[in-house]
Amino acid sequence: MPAAKPRPQPDAAPDAPTQLLDAASEIMRQGDIDDVSLSELARRSGLNSALVKYYFGNKAGLLRALIDREWSVRVRSVEALLAKDVDPETKLRIHMVGVVDNFFRQPYTHRLLMRMIRESEPAEGRRLAESYLKPMFAAYEALIGEGVAAGVFRPVDPQLFYFTVIGAADRFFTAQIALRYCSGTEVLDEGLRQRYRDHLDQFVVAGILV
Repeated sequence: MPAAKPRPQPDAAPDAPTQLLDAASEIMRQGDIDDVSLSELARRSGLNSALVKYYFGNKAGLLRALIDREWSVRVRSVEALLAKDVDPETKLRIHMVGVVDNFFRQPYTHRLLMRMIRESEPAEGRRLAESYLKPMFAAYEALIGEGVAAGVFRPVDPQLFYFTVIGAADRFFTAQIALRYCSGTEVLDEGLRQRYRDHLDQFVVAGILV
C-alpha cells in the first residue's frame, strides 16, 4: 500500500495565524468594533482570507482564538499580581493601571468576550466564561478580601466591583466616535490614557478605602 501523501501546506508566511490575529486585533481597535470582515482582514494582513478557514475553521474560530490569546494573558497577569508581596492597596492601584492599559491596547476585548459567550454553543460559552470571567471574579474576591482583612478596604461585593471597574472602562474606551464628534478628543491618545488612569485611582481606589 503506497504511503499517504503529506497534506499540502497553504502558500503563506510561516506565522500566518499570528498575522491574521494581529490584523483582526488592529482592525477592531482602530474601528471601535468587535467584529471583522474577511475582505478587510485579507487586505490588512496581506494574506488570503481562505487561510481563516484553514487555520481556525471559520471567522468565529478566529475570534475565539483571539479571545484565548488575549484573555489568557490577562488572567495570568492578575494571578501574578495577587502573588506579589505588596499590600492590597498597592495591588489595587497596579491593577487599575493595568485595566486602563489593557483597554487602551485592545478596547474591544471585553465586548468580544461577552458576545462570543452569548453567541457560541452552550458548551463553548461555558468554557469561555469559566476560563476567563470566573478567574477574574475569583481574583477580585481574593484581592478585596485581603484588603478587608488588612483593614484598608471597605467590604464590597467583589463581583459588582469588577463590573463597576470593567464596565466603566469598557464604556469609556468605546466612546471614540462620540468624543471625536463632541470634543475632537481621541480616546486612544496617550495623554487621555494617563488622565483616565488618574481618574480611576482618585475615584475607584479612593472609593473602596476605609
